Formats: sequence, C-alpha cells, structure tokens
Amino acid sequence: METTLPGPQQALDAIGQLPDDEIDIAQAALQFARIDQPGLALGPAQKHLSTIAQDMVATARVLASRTAAARAGALASVIGRLGYAGDTATYDAPANANLLRVIERRRGLPVALGIIWLHAARAVGWPVHGLDFPGHFLLSVGGDPAPRAPRSSSPGRVVVDVFAGGAPVDNAAMLGLLRRTHGPLAELHPGMLAPMPARAVLLRLQRNLQGRRVAAGDLAGALVCVEDMIRINPDAVALWQDAALLNTRLGDGLRALTCHERVLELVPEGRVAQLTQRSMDELRARL
Repeated sequence: METTLPGPQQALDAIGQLPDDEIDIAQAALQFARIDQPGLALGPAQKHLSTIAQDMVATARVLASRTAAARAGALASVIGRLGYAGDTATYDAPANANLLRVIERRRGLPVALGIIWLHAARAVGWPVHGLDFPGHFLLSVGGDPAPRAPRSSSPGRVVVDVFAGGAPVDNAAMLGLLRRTHGPLAELHPGMLAPMPARAVLLRLQRNLQGRRVAAGDLAGALVCVEDMIRINPDAVALWQDAALLNTRLGDGLRALTCHERVLELVPEGRVAQLTQRSMDELRARL
C-alpha cells in the first residue's frame, strides 16, 4: 500500500509543535522548498540527504582526531566532494534559498549550505550550530574535550564559512565580513557568536526568500512565506507583526486585525501592545 506524504503545510504545523532539538532541520527546509516550488520532486533530495549522512558516518568512523578542526575538515571534505559551493555568480537568485534547488544545483546562500552542513553533523552527533552573524551565516564546529581535561572545561571550537567551502574564520576575518555589510565602524560583540536554535536557522533561510519577494513587489508571495514561518514558530511576535503589515498592504484589513489580535495575545502589555492597539483602531476606522 502506498504511503501518502502529508502536505508541506501540515508537516510545518507538526514541526511547530516539536521541541527545537527534535527538529530535523534539512527535512523542515525541504517542506519550505515544496511550498516555494510545488513541481519539484522530493524523493531525489531525500535520497541525497541519506547519502550525505551515510558518507559522514563512514568518515567519522575512521577520523583519527576528534578536535574541532579535524571535524570541520571532515565535514568540508564530504560536502565538498559532492560539489557544494557558494553561489557567487547569481547570489540573489531565489533558487539559492530553496533547499530542493540547492541540492539540485549544489549552489546556495550561506544559510542554505549551512543546513546541509548541520544535517551532516547531526548524522554523527557532532556539536555544530549556526551563528546568526550579521549579513553572513557562519557555523561553529565543536570538538571533544581532552580525556584528562577538567569536567568543567569546554571543547575547542572553530568558526567556519560554509559559503567558502568551510574555510576557518578568525576574529579578523569576522570583523572584515561585518564591516563589509555594516560599515567601517562596526565592531564585533559576543552576541554575534551565540548559537542559533534550529528554528532560527530555518527562519533566517525563509527571511531571504521573503525579502526577495518584497523587493520584487510580490507581497502576496511574501505573505505566504511569513505564514509558513509562523507554522514552525507560532509564538513569534515579529512574524505576526509582519503578517499584519503585509495583509494591510494587500488590503485585507480583517486578516490584518486577526494577526494584530494574536500579537496582543502574545504581548498583552507594554509598548508593543500599545502600538498594536493603535494600528487596530486605525484599521477598524477604515473598514
């Protein structure tokens, strides 16, 4: 008997109920990609992700060192052999934010490639997480602590740029990346290296698609993107605010009011609540 896959929206709704550490980040990104381009086949991508996982297991089994640098090198080797690289030629192409197309083309944005890396690391249980670095997604790769190290000590970590094939990124390089997008006076601060939950990585991926749709004047498409993000993070105030704004710009005041009401449920007091109530009063006056 054939098994019918749930629709991608249903899959995202289910992901929205999971604890963050139970989210299969690559499979979640594939659901976003199915919605973005419904005609693309899912099976080949899932088979490819299984191949990556199997290759990582085989590589980890014979890896002589369990340092962060050795693990980063192993990840770069496995993923590099499959032909993945940052798309420097058509960086802003929407395909670079669609994981089905990224797998097909072996090209993508930093965060899309990062999801491939996170999937590979998850297959072998390595401590790897995304960094919400401004303007350029990075990964932090951890190693095992030395056998005789004090229990309170933490394993070494290296930061890598997956868009550049996993090249190590030191503080000077990070400062260069930051100033390239935020100006010559920008400075690093510790929050830029905070680990990102899986949901946050997925939202960063989708924010790229949302931004491109807004820039192209496709407000309806941008709204679909926001609504899909809400499915995996239903308590995100910023997303409900985005949905309210887009519905307002599209002329759907009733749906905008519903989104504002959800904001008030999540933040019933304070400055955000006051501004939301004001927006609702203005909308009602126009209806």
